[in-house]
Amino acid sequence: MDLNLSGRVALVTGASKGIGLAVTQALAAEGVRVAAVARGVIGPLTDLAPQVHPVAADLTTVDGPAAAVEEAVSRFGGLDILVNNVGAVRPRPGGFRSVTDEDWLQALTVNFLAAVRTTRAALPHLIDRGNASIVTVSSVNAFLPDPAVIDYGAAKAALTNFCKALSKEVGPLGVRVNTVSPGPVATGLWLGEDGVAATVAKASGAEPEDVARTAAAQSVTGRFSRPQEVADLVLLLAADRSGNVTGSDFVIDGGLVQTL
Repeated sequence: MDLNLSGRVALVTGASKGIGLAVTQALAAEGVRVAAVARGVIGPLTDLAPQVHPVAADLTTVDGPAAAVEEAVSRFGGLDILVNNVGAVRPRPGGFRSVTDEDWLQALTVNFLAAVRTTRAALPHLIDRGNASIVTVSSVNAFLPDPAVIDYGAAKAALTNFCKALSKEVGPLGVRVNTVSPGPVATGLWLGEDGVAATVAKASGAEPEDVARTAAAQSVTGRFSRPQEVADLVLLLAADRSGNVTGSDFVIDGGLVQTL
């Protein structure tokens, strides 16, 4: 299926690994010019030049998102697609009382405010282009509360709510806004040395492989989603093929969430 994305310009945050890297690679393969934003510009991103322009920026700072957008527009002359992907989670085995104000602020900044600030900076350029799309990577924890990630879930809930509200404002201006909510994905966030599985294993005395296996078994499919599968969903939402889809959330979790 031709997505008719060739020649467009996208900005992807958290682009150096995991879902963000998969989205960047998939967009580039469709002929999209991509400003790939990450704290450190290394490895795979540099291999994708000149189709992909790496942008080094810290999106947890007040000015980082606007600077990233400015560099992207300066490089490519405009912006058609924004993929808000940057995020991070730290399990809280000690429960709610172990989460400090600093922890809350950090979770809200990286998982919510980074997207808000990037969207604010990108929106004038998206409106100017018309027929534009914002796709934001949220999480099933936005509506599947879990005390082990209580701050992360709250931040993602705010993110999903923000995107739904924004869709109503900017839809008439030619900008569609949707969210994708993955369950566990086979990336470093879950499976890395400092990922969720390793952190939970350290606190419980289990092995990381067993923690990951138990988490995967909670899905109907019995496995984690793959980054490329999430990327495919993001691309479809970014493309004209979903031109009348806005204000919606799309779950990709292997059947983990069993409620309607």
